[in-house]
Amino acid sequence: MDAGFNGTFITLSGFVDLDKYRYLYFIILLTLYIFILCTNCTIMCLILIHRNLHEPMYIFIAALSLNSVLFSTVLYPKIFIDVLSQKQIISHSACMFQYFMCYCLGASDFLLLLAMSYDRYVSICKPLQYPTIMGKRTVAVLLTLAWFIPACHIAISMVMIANHKMCNSTLRSFFCNNSIYQLHCATSRVLSVWGLVILVNLGVIPVIFILFTYIKIFVITFILNSCVEVRKKATETCLPHLMVLISFFLLCAFDIITARLESELQTGVRSIMTLIVFVYSPLFNPIIYGIKMKEISKHIKGFCPISHPSVLKC
Repeated sequence: MDAGFNGTFITLSGFVDLDKYRYLYFIILLTLYIFILCTNCTIMCLILIHRNLHEPMYIFIAALSLNSVLFSTVLYPKIFIDVLSQKQIISHSACMFQYFMCYCLGASDFLLLLAMSYDRYVSICKPLQYPTIMGKRTVAVLLTLAWFIPACHIAISMVMIANHKMCNSTLRSFFCNNSIYQLHCATSRVLSVWGLVILVNLGVIPVIFILFTYIKIFVITFILNSCVEVRKKATETCLPHLMVLISFFLLCAFDIITARLESELQTGVRSIMTLIVFVYSPLFNPIIYGIKMKEISKHIKGFCPISHPSVLKC
């Protein structure tokens, strides 16, 4: 047990060379946070304002952007305080809240990507039935489940964590992630099994379903269908989703690595991997959807009318 163990506060030891680069870290992180808010809020506002974007696919994209804003807001303000403080600590209750929100929103992203893949499958493979299948009620149910199911899973995990005694107060990270399990006095088999259930339900099954739907789309559009327009539509709408899915899957793999190989990884390497996890996805998603999604890209270009001779180029 740590000599200075305090069950109320947890020390965050994941910051590297903080005394040397304190203000540089703060400026970089503040810039990233502002950029994340601006890009994701722009996507959400465009989808809200323009009626031609009031379709299931774009509604799910707006939900992903909302998750990115919430995820970043849960993390960045606390990190700003830690970067400018002499001691990097967090209360146990705040740490649990941060852990709950981060993994709820992360798992919700997987389920939203699942809903988006199903929407693309119905749109491309069953176009005549699309208005009936993907009605407002279906979209509302999918959105509700995407947020409710992860919340239930993570809430059960938190109840289990609350019943375990802590013998360590130093978390080798700069926010509360899976490393909190290292603070327990003993490893719980029940908690490990439940963690595996969460991984399967919220990670493995959605990924398998998404890959299955995209394989079906590929077979129907590129092998059984010779229509160029159908192929173009499939490429324009499915490619961004696949890019986001692959990147998000890699980020989750990084998070598992940082938690499982904590003792083997140097502090600098572990901090860089953790930084990638909580910075990359909120930045990557709006850029991909803003560039690759034709309708969203068209409205973004509307803010910058470079084609008009009387208007300066942006």
